[in-house]
Amino acid sequence: MTRTQWWTRYGPVVTGLGSSLPLPWTTTTAYALNDPNSTNLRASDTALGFGTARSTADVLGTLRRTQGLPWVNTIAADSGGHTLFTQSQVLPRITDELAQRCSTPLGRATYPASGVAVLDGSRGDCALGRDGDAVEPGIFGPAALPTLRDAPYAENSNDSAWLANADRPLTGYQRVFGTIGTARSLRTRGALEDVAALADRGGLTVRDLQRQQYTNRVPAADLAAADAAKACAALPGGTATGSGGQAVDVSGACGVLAAWDRTTDTGSRGALLFDRFWRRFPAAQQWKVPFSAADPVGTPHTLNTDAPAFATALADAVAELRAANIPLDSPLGEHQFVVRGGTRIPVPGGTESLGVWNKVESVWNPAGGGYTEVSTGSSYLQAVGWNGGRCPVARTLLTYSQSSNPASRHHDDQTRLFSGERWVTSRFCEKDILSSPALRVVRVGDHR
Repeated sequence: MTRTQWWTRYGPVVTGLGSSLPLPWTTTTAYALNDPNSTNLRASDTALGFGTARSTADVLGTLRRTQGLPWVNTIAADSGGHTLFTQSQVLPRITDELAQRCSTPLGRATYPASGVAVLDGSRGDCALGRDGDAVEPGIFGPAALPTLRDAPYAENSNDSAWLANADRPLTGYQRVFGTIGTARSLRTRGALEDVAALADRGGLTVRDLQRQQYTNRVPAADLAAADAAKACAALPGGTATGSGGQAVDVSGACGVLAAWDRTTDTGSRGALLFDRFWRRFPAAQQWKVPFSAADPVGTPHTLNTDAPAFATALADAVAELRAANIPLDSPLGEHQFVVRGGTRIPVPGGTESLGVWNKVESVWNPAGGGYTEVSTGSSYLQAVGWNGGRCPVARTLLTYSQSSNPASRHHDDQTRLFSGERWVTSRFCEKDILSSPALRVVRVGDHR
């Protein structure tokens, strides 16, 4: 099969960025995608520099010298107590000034909303230009990249760089890097609370990091579960009207929500009910107290049980679980699982909108028993430190296991560890390697 792809000096011609942003190619207009990473072959240089780094200063120096990371954030700590967060990515050099001056009518809508710039390619003065410290034209140099050094903690949960540390917010970067002063996700808010508390406590060990990974706390529940249970109990006759107009007896849900431990452990009863309710409650109607940039971790808050969508979402969640023959207080792990080798493996964790640190995005299949597969979320996990010694102490995990071959003994072994909230011991120093119960020594000689 042969396809034709059209290229311009700006990049390939595209007719849309997903279904949400059509970019029709007409007789008068064409859209070209500028992607500086299409020619970026420096990522291996960055990886090599990381592999030989001895400190956070070395990590940052590698990033500045190579400018090879296409998209990810970098968070690092070293044995000297130094920390680093940086959004050292290769991005097209689109400044706010350039977007203001050169945006098309479409770009004037997309850039403030999403950071996607649509510039007038017919004007020479709208070229991306060059930063003096950049390794190539058309990208930002290191000085323009959001960077936080030596803060008591640094954290990122797929939000912008603004609140890598809530006490030392990053500002002054261009919109293309992300937003400043806007509402954070519940996962970011919960993570900031947890990590700040760990930093305040101090004296941390690797075991503290291991425990944090599997706390499975639901920040949305801490803010809303008690109010939801109370409002549920106050519904006249214990009924609510579903989105289809049907009356649903929700009285059994009230006690379940009140008794729930507000986690997404596999044994948590009520987690699935709250999850299905929360997904149906429109975010725009959830809170009475709106977001405030002066308190970005604490706002918005106070569940808006007066919103009509509250009772409707509760009724639909109850009706859905009953239709699937799932008890309202059923343990989460019985209905959030993956199937490997014909066996169900319970999966802990929860969705982004609940705010769970241990992020798990599952595929809903009520006919199959609930959440029957995991699409994205926690994947490679690590808890690493020094515990006062010179040798790194590391615990790691691949939640999806190492092999995609169902016949391999490594097809599901680490998935089972994840289910049981356990870890793999990674061994760096000679004494740790020699102490491994699985150690096997093979001596290779010269047979002549």
